[in-house]
Parts: sequence; structure tokens; C-alpha cells
Amino acid sequence: MLSDLFARLEQLYPELVNIRRELHMYPELSYQEVNTPQKVADYLRALGLTVRTEVGGRGVVGLLRGGKPGKTIALRADFDALPIQDEKQVEYKSRIPGVMHACGHDIHTSALLGVAHVLSEVREQVPGNVVFLHQFAEEMPPGGAKAMIEDGCLDGVDEVYGAHVWSTEPYGTIGVTDGYTMAAGDGFEIDISGKGGHGGQPHLTIDPLVVGCQLVVNLQQIVSRRVDPIEPVVLSVGSIHSGLAANVIPDTCHINGNVRTFNQEVRGFVEQQIRQITEATCEAAGAVGTVRYRSGYDAVWNHPEQTQVVRRLFQHLIGEENVKNLDPSMASEDFTYYLQKVPGTFFFVGGRNPEIGATYPHHHPMFDADERAILLTGKAFLSIVFGGDVSSFPSPIESATAQG
Repeated sequence: MLSDLFARLEQLYPELVNIRRELHMYPELSYQEVNTPQKVADYLRALGLTVRTEVGGRGVVGLLRGGKPGKTIALRADFDALPIQDEKQVEYKSRIPGVMHACGHDIHTSALLGVAHVLSEVREQVPGNVVFLHQFAEEMPPGGAKAMIEDGCLDGVDEVYGAHVWSTEPYGTIGVTDGYTMAAGDGFEIDISGKGGHGGQPHLTIDPLVVGCQLVVNLQQIVSRRVDPIEPVVLSVGSIHSGLAANVIPDTCHINGNVRTFNQEVRGFVEQQIRQITEATCEAAGAVGTVRYRSGYDAVWNHPEQTQVVRRLFQHLIGEENVKNLDPSMASEDFTYYLQKVPGTFFFVGGRNPEIGATYPHHHPMFDADERAILLTGKAFLSIVFGGDVSSFPSPIESATAQG
């Protein structure tokens, strides 16, 4: 059965590439997706699926009812783009100035549409039901996942699975992580108010820029001296802005930063320390500091049982040597909220290929991925849907050959 489904997916590959390239040429930013969800919904309806639109806002949910007993499994793809200028010189370069798919969401969407297409043709053979979650606004907290869940996208779902094309791993591989796989991502802004004046009379001022520079250094003590070294934490200040002229001491200083953690208690502790150190550093200099802390997505935690199952399935699919045990990533993802409701796992499909220039990191103006990741993502999802019978898998060698 799976061999036939894989072969059908390969037949659809040119169509799926066209879908991916159209999405890439006409990307839409988070919370501004209009045409993309419409195209997704039209495609799913044409397959005869039950389709809900505007789920949680701009989400699309398709339901395929299988003809055999089984679980209800949800598969998720995101479809929003990023505010980045596409600098690739390819025929499918973004036509929208300042907007591009720089994270592979177009790969995810086309792959999941391919899975829906294949399964719709054999629905009487499908065990249980399959829910296709096409999510908006993954890139911008609070994200689309929470809103879609509140609107019932997981009602009746037993397990949920998600995939992300991964620029650091070569095409033909799949990465799996046990437990925590992606970090909680928070942001903070700090405004420091001092007393400006002439650059030649610093004794008459309270220099917020000097305070800000000292604060950036002091904040590094949170990770290096106040958090247990075995707890992964990242605290980075990404920008500091103050003043406009060389001979003028400004009134204010503005700092932007981000925090990445896995442990929820450590996450709260870091926020508390940022506030405490800011207050103390500013008070010591006679300045006033105000902290605005923005909690982003929670850390993604893969459920052990489902993670073990997909690892076994993927080893049958592409060979044990091509299934990587990846270290947790300090990137963040709102897939976490699905996993907080039902068991499942989030895995990574290699998209790196130096031969076509697909070597740049996510969120880079030159980002691209090997489009065959569409096939491998689709085959991974199909394997999960039919995962109870690995005897029906083609051999890893045959599967790898079929992927090109």
C-alpha cells in the first residue's frame, strides 16, 4: 500500500513544485494571509474533503474520513512568510517587495497538500481519520496555533504531527529529537531615562548610554553566574539605540533583546532577574529603567511514545543511517500548543543541498531548500498515517532511489 502511495506522490511531484513556487512568488505575512488560505481551501475542497476556513482567524482545516478503523491523526503545515527581501536569482523569486518565504513554509504547505491528494484517492483504505491543519501566523506571536485550537481544530484528534524543512541538514535525512526540541522564545525592551546635556559637561548629566552599556554587560551575568550551568539559556541583546550627535549626551537609551529557555521555572527566573538587574543598574547611576517583557511561544516538547514510533517508521523509510538524533534547537515554534493538548512529535526534514545553493540559514534573504524535501515530508506523513504496518514499506534503498 505505501509503495503505491509513495509512487503516486512522486507522480504529483511536478504539481506540488508548481504549488510551492507559486506560494514562494506570492508570499503573505503573518495575519495578512488572504490568497494563500483561499488557495489551500480550494485545493482541499476539490479533493472532496470537509473543509473549514477562517479557523481561529485565517486557518484552514481539512478532514478526511478513512474507511477503516483507526485513530484520528492531525498533520500540520504553516503558510505565512517573513518581512525579508528575497535576494535569490531564481525564476520563482518573490514578486512581493520585502516579503519572502525564508523559512520553508511553502515547502510544508505543498507537501501536506500532496498528502491530502494521495489519501483522498484511497480514502476507503485509510485507517481512522486525518485532519489537515493549515496554519497561519506561525512567525509572529501569539501565533495561529492557539487561536486554531481554541476554535476546535484538535477536537476529536488523538495524535498530532508536524514537520519543518531544516537548512542545516542535508536532503535525504530526517532529524528527530526526544523531549525538548525547540526553545521558548521571549523578548524584552528596556527604556532608560537619564538627563541629557552637552558632551563636554558630562558631570551635569545622567548619561543613559553609559548606563545602557553597563546594563548589557550586567545582564550577561544572569546566564553565566545566576542560572545552573546544566540549564540551557540564551540571553542576547540585539540592539541598543541612544543619541544622534557625537557632542550631545542623550536623554534616553533603548535596548532590545531576546531570551531562549526550555525549563519553565528558569524562564520565569530569567525574566525576574532582567527586571531586578535593570532596576539596580539604573538606580546606581541615578537613571530610571522600564522593562517590557514579552512572553513568546512555550518550549516544544515531543512526547516519548510518538517520537519513538516515528523514529522507527523513518528508519524503515530512508534507512537508519539517515535518521538523525538532533540536539534541541534554540529556535522557537508555536507547534508546542498542539503538543500541549494531544500527544505527538515535531521532526525535521533535511533541505540543504550545496549543488543548488540551498545552504543559507532560515530567515536569510538567500534562503532556499531542495524541493525534493516536499516528497520526503509527504512520505514521512504518509508513513505516520499508515504506521501500524511497517511491513508494507518499500526498502530504504528503493525509497531513496525513488526520491531522486
